[in-house]
Amino acid sequence: MAQLSDDCFAFGGPMMSVDEAVSIIGSRIDAVTDTEWVDLAEADGRILGANIKAPLALPPFTNSAVDGYAVRGADLPRDTEQAFPIAGRIQAGASASAAIAAGEAVRIFTGAPMPAGADTVFMQEDVRIDQAGKVVLPPGLKAGANVRPVGEDTPAGHSALLAGRQLRPQDIALIAAFGLTNVEVRRRLRIAVFSTGNEVVSPGAPRGAAQLFDSNRFMMTAMLKRLGCEVSDLGILRDDRASLASALKEAAGNHDLILTSGGVSTGEEDHVKAAVESVGTLVLWRMAIKPGRPVAMGVIGGTPFIGLPGNPVASFVTFAYVVRPTVLALAGTAQKRPIPMPVRAAFSYKKKIGRREYVRVSLRKGEGALEAVKFPREGAGLLSSLVDTDGLVELDEEVTTVEPGQTVGFLDYSSLV
Repeated sequence: MAQLSDDCFAFGGPMMSVDEAVSIIGSRIDAVTDTEWVDLAEADGRILGANIKAPLALPPFTNSAVDGYAVRGADLPRDTEQAFPIAGRIQAGASASAAIAAGEAVRIFTGAPMPAGADTVFMQEDVRIDQAGKVVLPPGLKAGANVRPVGEDTPAGHSALLAGRQLRPQDIALIAAFGLTNVEVRRRLRIAVFSTGNEVVSPGAPRGAAQLFDSNRFMMTAMLKRLGCEVSDLGILRDDRASLASALKEAAGNHDLILTSGGVSTGEEDHVKAAVESVGTLVLWRMAIKPGRPVAMGVIGGTPFIGLPGNPVASFVTFAYVVRPTVLALAGTAQKRPIPMPVRAAFSYKKKIGRREYVRVSLRKGEGALEAVKFPREGAGLLSSLVDTDGLVELDEEVTTVEPGQTVGFLDYSSLV
């Protein structure tokens, strides 16, 4: 389990920027170091636990990059085409034939090993066979053309993949090309997820007239699973300080992170803050972000705790900019800030200076550019504003107005979860 100091989330400023939040998380959280070995077929999306050095060169032998005819560079036609006798034939997977002699050509296929002495391949579509059965090669080809030298891709012993990398399909392909069948990865993080409050009930349970079905817990669970976490859905914690504290303390003993939704503001019926303080430490991060409210950050028995706002849009956005970097830091991989894609605004908007805001938008094809169309309503409780849009327009702290036609930065939802 993670073991953080009680004051690791302390912040002295009156208002925290998004970049400050991510920086604090990245610098103050120690990664979980436990590793396990998994079959290569199960390694996609996992965090690499140790460097992988190339056990062999790729390619491991010099081979032809095309179907054609191999020759010696010293024999290349200079000013006019030249006919060469065909001295052999090498298919992919076959051993190379005897060394090529001066003035000879060898029929060769893509991936086949080059015969000794040959260093250049003519593509079959660039040559012709004459009536004598010789291959006629045109002038102008450079020595070394259409050949893959040994180690051209990766030399033997090279640190091909470094620990902390989140493995992608192309990384899996590289490991497979080395002939490896399993890989050492960081174990999956174990995350405890609660919702809080008397006003929510689980889907399928009886709902009172003044209650809502819980949605945040399921959204958070889905987002965590996309990050490769093992999630313990611990249900809904009612507004009782003692039971809240007991459940949080118990969860801290066998999880790497505790995540809750709702009850983190300073109202009389928001009991999460007091419950956390009774079994650990807690600070409220007043983040300069919209949508969003104060985010509760704390430590319970060495285990980090994050309390997100109850409004689903605020919960979604603060998950992307607080929970996601925390999970990645715990998993031992670097947080890469998503790069907004430039699009053209098809809306007007005003905001306060000094606060980063995220506007829910849909994309449409405009004349010469993609256009961002703002969702018609503002509320942070509108799940439809997340469902019926494509992503967020990110407006930095110094921006105060947006006018139609202005270039803005768009973040697709897939880059945030």
